[in-house]
Amino acid sequence: MILGAPIDLPPKKRDKALAALVAAGLIERDGDTYTEIADAFADLLAASPVATRAGVDRFVRDGRITQYPVRADDRLEVLSWARDQALPDAEELSERALGERLSELTSDIAALRRYLVDSGLVIRDADGRRYWRAS
Repeated sequence: MILGAPIDLPPKKRDKALAALVAAGLIERDGDTYTEIADAFADLLAASPVATRAGVDRFVRDGRITQYPVRADDRLEVLSWARDQALPDAEELSERALGERLSELTSDIAALRRYLVDSGLVIRDADGRRYWRAS
């Protein structure tokens, strides 16, 4: 198919845009005629398919929680991941120390700490000063 619609750009910009499309393999040039390459987009998309995120990766980007899942099973999976990041072993932490670790995972430290305790993944002592991983 020959590109028929006039391109409403200044000549320099038009030539630069067409050169970029040729370089990307989306169109071919034959003299002054430009032709689209059939299935160029399909070929490009097939060459680099979009990665589908699964599990915790659907809710975590660059090591930080971007949203809490609505589904209980998914939420527990994200909270378990957060617990494993903040409390990888059986150590006991002060509220401040736990908060520092949780700050690496979320901007809402208090909410994540509350979710972890409410889910039973993290135990808090009676006065709320010490936290540790549930067995």
